Order: sequence, then C-alpha cells, then structure tokens
Amino acid sequence: MISAIFVRRPRLAIVISLVISIAGLIAQRALPVEQFPDIVPPQVSVSATYPGANAEVVEQTIAQPLEAEINGVEDMIYMKSTSGNDGTYTLNVSFAVGSDPDLNTVNTQNRTSLATPSLPEEVQRQGLAVQKKSTALLQVFTLYSPNGTYDSLFLNNYVNINIIDALRRIPGVGDATLFGLQDYSMRIWFETDRLTALDLTPRTSSRRSAPRISRRRSAGSAPSRSATTSPCSST
Repeated sequence: MISAIFVRRPRLAIVISLVISIAGLIAQRALPVEQFPDIVPPQVSVSATYPGANAEVVEQTIAQPLEAEINGVEDMIYMKSTSGNDGTYTLNVSFAVGSDPDLNTVNTQNRTSLATPSLPEEVQRQGLAVQKKSTALLQVFTLYSPNGTYDSLFLNNYVNINIIDALRRIPGVGDATLFGLQDYSMRIWFETDRLTALDLTPRTSSRRSAPRISRRRSAGSAPSRSATTSPCSST
C-alpha cells in the first residue's frame, strides 16, 4: 500500500509535503482567478413619487399603467412592486440569468416611456428613475453624533449632500440608498383674500415661484437663515 510507504519513511512524507506546499505558493500568483457564473437574476428598478398620495392612490395611478406596459418585456421573469403611503412607488423587474443588464435597462426604459403620458402630472414633473441594480446588499454604514451635538435631521441632510453621491460614483456601485430619509423644508402661508383678488390659486403660485427659487439656488445664493424651516412629511 502507498500509505505504508509514508508511514515507514516519515522523512519522505515531509519532503513531499514541503514540495507540494512550495509549488502551491509559486503557482498562486500565476494561476488565473476563476470567475463564478451568474446565479442571481439581474434586476432593473423603476421608482416614482406622487406627493400627497397614499398607497391606494399610488397603486391605481402609477402601478397599474406602468406594470401594464412593462409586463412582458424581453427576458423578463417576474416583477415586484411596492406602493407606499408616503407617495413612493418602486418596481423591481427581474430578468433571466445571463441576460445583458444594460439591454434590460434600455428595454425597460422604452416601456416606461410608453406609460409616462398616462401618469399624473405631478408624477411626470417629479420624473421616473430607471436603473439597473443587484439584489445583493453590499454594505451598510451608520452615521451618528457621539456627543449628541447633531440631531438626525442634520445628519440626514449632511449624508444626502456630501456622502450619498460620492458613494454612487464608486466604480462597481449600482446605487446607494439612505434609509429613513429626512430633509429640510419651508412652510409658506398664503393670504387667501389676496390670491382671490389676483385670480390665483396655491398651485399656480407654487409653479410661478419654483423657477425663481431654482434660478437663485443655481446662482449660488443660499436660503436665508431667518426663514422658518421644519421637517416635512408627505400628507
């Protein structure tokens, strides 16, 4: 038996083991790294926002038109959607394993464009985001203030301005999501009698004031610190 030879000659067994170990260390740098095949179906995410709408309204006005058009797109396996009470809508479309993620994104974008005219005007103004993504969660970061100097609203705003975009620019990162997103807002009270005299409504006033605010921000002027700001949740 071969095993009996190594039992009777331990030095020979030690030498052979050392030779195999040294050969493995030398070949470690020369051997190519094997790439595992794709086993997870690629996904394309479609997200939209309807300010002020609940989950039922989002499902009726956004989910139904979008899913009717996207259903049956090339190489699609299944899709899953989520309608939130905060007016958010997310649709994850899963495609066949081995399909081209870029081509899947283009096909989904084309189907989304067909459904866009049937969506509410507020949703079209907010825009629809179509992007490829992976189902695997790579890593989770936590940002906190050790001494309690800054509250959660400040930290959310800091991450949204300075960190989230930098993470998305890292090669290989498909998307970065901020959980529990909070943001600053401004409350504006209208004088209803003056609006009536000028034949205006709150909707038309906001449309006229939005371009002015955008031009001021693009020119580099920051909002006044004396303005009353507070966290705002969709209603």
